[in-house]
Amino acid sequence: MQLLTKYRLTILGAILGGIAGYAYYYFIGCASGTCAITSKPFNSTAYGILMGTLLVNTFKKTEPQTKKSKNNEQSSH
Repeated sequence: MQLLTKYRLTILGAILGGIAGYAYYYFIGCASGTCAITSKPFNSTAYGILMGTLLVNTFKKTEPQTKKSKNNEQSSH
């Protein structure tokens, strides 16, 4: 359950991106069938999931490293 709470924004971005990708296929699509992303619903949905996940993760705050973890990284090099 901690996994869901930790990655809830990433999961939400993936779900919304998938919905947006499928909606793009359904409403706009590709009439000729030669478009790489929008010619099939799986491709546009997968692309939407990827873009939604990446978009949400660009706004995610990273936790600052502690002094102890910095020292461990320096000693391992």
